[in-house]
Amino acid sequence: MPSSCKEIRAALAQCLQESECVMVQRHTAADCLRSPLAETLPTKCQQLKRGFGECRRGMIDMRKRFRGNQPITFKSFEDTEKSGEGYQLYAGRSAFAGAVRKTDGNEPDPVDWRELENEKYRKQQQEEEQKKR
Repeated sequence: MPSSCKEIRAALAQCLQESECVMVQRHTAADCLRSPLAETLPTKCQQLKRGFGECRRGMIDMRKRFRGNQPITFKSFEDTEKSGEGYQLYAGRSAFAGAVRKTDGNEPDPVDWRELENEKYRKQQQEEEQKKR
């Protein structure tokens, strides 16, 4: 297998080995990936399974033949999970990273652009009146 999917494959294997499906119920990892048991896997394992599938499909996708398959590294996936920032499991930057600002509820309302224009106009009028005097 090409190196573009090795890291996510290893992360999926580790996640399956640590899952309840393998550890407690004593199913094989292959059985846990199939339909009736796949829904009982933790969300992290389900995301890794989907990402691995997309990575495998990306290897034969003709639209990616020049740039190559670019899956996200699992280490950066873990870092974003710990920091709480948004992440995208496969290929590229998160679409939502940095879009949400944390607020405490005491922020001032943004000033309307019309109000800014009115203030500029009033200031000009005052300057003109002062020049006439």
